[in-house]
Amino acid sequence: MENSLKAMVLLGAVILTGLSAGLLFAWSVSVIPGTKLIGNQPYLETMQSINRAILNPAFFTVFFGSVILLSIASIYEFHSNKVVFGLMLSSAISYMAGTILVTGLGNVPLNDQLDVLKIAEMNASQIAQFRQFYETNWNKLHLIRTVFAVVSFLLSVVALFVHVKEYNP
Repeated sequence: MENSLKAMVLLGAVILTGLSAGLLFAWSVSVIPGTKLIGNQPYLETMQSINRAILNPAFFTVFFGSVILLSIASIYEFHSNKVVFGLMLSSAISYMAGTILVTGLGNVPLNDQLDVLKIAEMNASQIAQFRQFYETNWNKLHLIRTVFAVVSFLLSVVALFVHVKEYNP
């Protein structure tokens, strides 16, 4: 029973981390290139709308559930398999530091600044200036968190393979 619980937590961590990394990667290769093609005011309005819409239970479950399950999976493996433990701990740290902290300390404050922006009351120069500031900083931070999420996912996948090999030699 204990081994099957460990395996389910490990698999859940891999799935949630993969979904999170996939969302961030997909954003990088679709939304960012697409928004570069639109004007300043539509860009800011679109990002305001997206930033409000993404704050939903499904997103929070995947985004925060990843680090929770990665952490639990690493704890479960502490006494069982040092290799899986190390991989899962590295995955959890990578995701926490590179994805959650970068988002919370970087992307979210930028989103908060954008959210209170009264675009309709701004002139074209102000809109262009804010877009330049927001887009440049947000995209740099997004790249960082995407790389860390993908690294975290890859580490967790390797851990899953090591775990499976241990129980199915």
